[in-house]
Amino acid sequence: MTHDFDHDPPHRNRGDDASRQVDLFDKSPPPWELVAAEETAIARVVFSQSPHGPYDYAIPDAMRSHIQPGSRVRVPLGRRRGGTMGWCIHVDMAGKSRHKLREISELLDEEPLCDPALVRLVLWIAHYYQAPAGQVFDTLIPSSVRSSAGTKQKTYFRADPKDLTEEIVAGLSPKQQAVARILLAANAPMTAAQISIQVGCTEDPIRRLHKKGLLSSERRREQNSGMTTRWQINDGEAEKTHHLTDSQSDALKQINQAVESEKTKVMLLHGVTGSGKTEVYIRAIEHLVKFGRGAIVLVPEISLTPQTRGRFERRFDSVAVLHSQMTPAERHFQWQRIRSGEVQVVIGPRSAVFAPLPKLGLIIIDEEHDGSFKQDTQPRYHARKVAIARANSLGIPVLLGSATPSLESWHATRTGHAERLSLPDRVRDRAMPDVQLVDMRIKDDRTVGAISRPLHQAVQETIHEKGQCILLLNRRGFATTIQCPSCGHVVACPDCDMPLTHHRDGGKAMCHYCDFCIATPPWCPACRFDGIRYGGLGTQKLEVEVKARFPNANVARMDSDTMRRPGSHQKVLSAFRSGKIDILLGTQMIAKGLDFPNVLLVGVINADSALHFPDFRAAERTFQLVTQVAGRTGRGDRGGRVIVQTYSPEHPAIQAASRHDYIGFAEDELINRKKYNYPPWGSVARIIIRGTEEETTERIAEELVGRIEATRDLLKHEIRILGPAPPPIARLRGKFRFHALLQCPESGPLGETIRRACQDFRIPEKDDVQYVVDIDPMDML
Repeated sequence: MTHDFDHDPPHRNRGDDASRQVDLFDKSPPPWELVAAEETAIARVVFSQSPHGPYDYAIPDAMRSHIQPGSRVRVPLGRRRGGTMGWCIHVDMAGKSRHKLREISELLDEEPLCDPALVRLVLWIAHYYQAPAGQVFDTLIPSSVRSSAGTKQKTYFRADPKDLTEEIVAGLSPKQQAVARILLAANAPMTAAQISIQVGCTEDPIRRLHKKGLLSSERRREQNSGMTTRWQINDGEAEKTHHLTDSQSDALKQINQAVESEKTKVMLLHGVTGSGKTEVYIRAIEHLVKFGRGAIVLVPEISLTPQTRGRFERRFDSVAVLHSQMTPAERHFQWQRIRSGEVQVVIGPRSAVFAPLPKLGLIIIDEEHDGSFKQDTQPRYHARKVAIARANSLGIPVLLGSATPSLESWHATRTGHAERLSLPDRVRDRAMPDVQLVDMRIKDDRTVGAISRPLHQAVQETIHEKGQCILLLNRRGFATTIQCPSCGHVVACPDCDMPLTHHRDGGKAMCHYCDFCIATPPWCPACRFDGIRYGGLGTQKLEVEVKARFPNANVARMDSDTMRRPGSHQKVLSAFRSGKIDILLGTQMIAKGLDFPNVLLVGVINADSALHFPDFRAAERTFQLVTQVAGRTGRGDRGGRVIVQTYSPEHPAIQAASRHDYIGFAEDELINRKKYNYPPWGSVARIIIRGTEEETTERIAEELVGRIEATRDLLKHEIRILGPAPPPIARLRGKFRFHALLQCPESGPLGETIRRACQDFRIPEKDDVQYVVDIDPMDML
C-alpha cells in the first residue's frame, strides 16, 4: 500500500512506460545505420498544447553554452509557422540521431526559469498526475513571469576610452562632448534618459554618437521601478511576545533536529485550535534563517493571508506573499525577489509550493486538511503530495499542521511514514469552548427563519456583554432554489443540471458552477404564476435576517461575492479586530485560522450542509468544518461557547465535533473506510468524460472504461472499477458528464493501468468529447 508520505522522490525521469514493454519484433537499427548516426547536441522539448511531445531538436552551436533544462525555446513544430514555444527538459551534448533533426530557432531565457530540482519535480508531477509536462511547467511558472509583466526593455549606452580619445572628443559638437565626458567619467552604462538629465540635452546627440560607432549599447529587460504594491501589512493585530508551553518547546526541538539533519522527514503538528501552532512555525523558521535558508508556508485561503503575513512580517526582514488578488506585475516582482534569494519566507496558497527559493530548508502546510490544496484543473495536483515530493528531492523536512488532520496524514503517523508532534492544550491553559447542539427537528427550539431560539438568545447576551459573534453558513446567495408553488417548476441553469441561486444584489439568479446569470424572474417561466417562491438559505438571506433581528448590531458578511476586490479581506478583518463589527457571518472562509480574542460566540447555522453528499469524505469534511469554526471562540480571557444547529445531532461526526474529540472520530472513520478500501487504505482515481451529445459521451465512456478493464486484466492488477455512470451533477457548463471510480490498494499499479489504457486512446474530433484523469480526487460531484 502506498501513501502520500511514501518516499517516492522525483530524482529520476522514469520515462515512458511504453519503453519498458517487451516488443515481439526487434526494432533496433541495422549496424550500417548505427555507423551513420551522427553525434550532435540534442535538446528534448515538451509543449503545453497538443502535441505535447517530448520531441528531440538539434542545438545550434551558438546556444550550446547557454541552453539548460528548464529553459524556454522556440522551435519548428509540424507545419506551424512562426515557431512554437516549448520547455527544454533534457540536454545531451553527445547525443546520437539516425536522421536529421530540426534545429531550435530561439532560446527565450538567458537563465532557465526552473532549476534542475524543479525540472525533476515537473517530470514527477507529469508522471504521477498523468498530465502533459508542458502544462505542468505552465502551472509552475506563473503567466506573469512568462510574459515578464511589469518590466520594460531599456537601452544602456557605454563609452570606451579606446574609441573616445581626447582628440576625437575635442572634434565633437559641445553637446556630444558633454555626453561623451559624462559617460567616460561614469565608467558604467547609462540610459539615454539618465544622460539627457545630466547634460541637459535631448536624446539626439546620444543617437548621433551611437550611429558613428563611438558609443556601444546593450538592451536589458528590467522591473518597472514605479510599481506599487497595494496590500496592508496585517489586519491590525497587536504584537505579542509568547513564552512557549512545554509541548510547544518539545515540538520545536524535534522540528529543529529534523532541519539540522538535512534529511527528508514528514512531521504532523497536531494541535487543538488555539494551541499556538503559528508560533511554533515562526520559531522553527527563525532557527532555519540562521543557516541562511528559507521556508515556504502554505495557507488555504486568501482570507488567512493578511493575519498570517502580519505575524511573519513582524518577525522576519524579508517576506514575500503570493496570492490570486495580486496584479501580474506584483506577482512577477515577488517571484523575481524570491528567485534572487533575498526572501526568507514565502506565504501563499497551493501554488506557492513551487516558489523558486534557491536555498529552501523547510516547507510548512498550515491547515493541511483543507480541500483547497487540491487543484481542480489540469494538472490536478495536491500541494501536500507535491511538497513531500519536492522535499524528498532536496532532502529537507515537511511540517504539516492542523487541529483536524486529514485521515491520510493521521494514518501516515500510525504507519511510520510521518512523525506526530502533539499540542494537546490551548496556550495559557484556556479551556476549549462548550458546544451545544440544537436539534432543528424539534419545533419548540425553532423560531421562524434560520436562527433557533437558543442561538437568538446567545447572540443577544454576547452583544450585551460587548463580545463578538461569528455565524457560519456554507452557502452563498439569498435563496438556493427558485420554485413555483403552482406547477412545481424549479428555475435551473440551461447549461448545468443545477437550480439557480437568487442573489439580492442586482436582483439576479446565478449558477454557482458556470456563472450563468439572468435577472430573477418575477413570475414562473413555465406557467406564468406570479407567486414564485424563494426557498433554501444563503448568506445574503441570513444577513437580512440577522440585521432585522439585531438592529443595533454592526453586521458584516464574508463570502466570495463580497470579497472580490483586492484588500477586501484585510478591510473587514481589521474592522472586526478593532470592534467595529459585532457579528461576522460568512462561508467557510471565516472558519479557519483566524484568531480574535473577543469572539465569545460561534453559531453554525446548518451543520448538515455537506454531511449527506454522495462522497466518502462527507463526514470528515463536516467534522473538520464544525471543529474549525468552533475553535474561533474562547481565544481570549473571557472564554467562549458554540451553538451548532443540526437536523442530524446523533451523527458520529457532529457528536465527535461537539466533544472536540478528533482521535475518537479518526479511529471510527478509519474503520468505516477500511470496509471499502477508501483512502488512506488504498488509492482512488476518477475519470470524468464530458461531451455535447449524451449518447456519444456515454458510448465513449464505456469504451474507455472497457479499455481500462482489459488493461487491468492483462497486467493482473487488483483494481475495482465502478461505472461509468452519471455523477451527481450530470450536466455542467453545457456538457453531459459520466464518471468512473477506480480503487486499488496501491497507487503504482493504478497509475500504470490508466496510463497504459489511455496511451493510444484517441477520440474523433467530430464527437466533441474530452476526458480527464483525476488522481487522488477530492471532489466526487
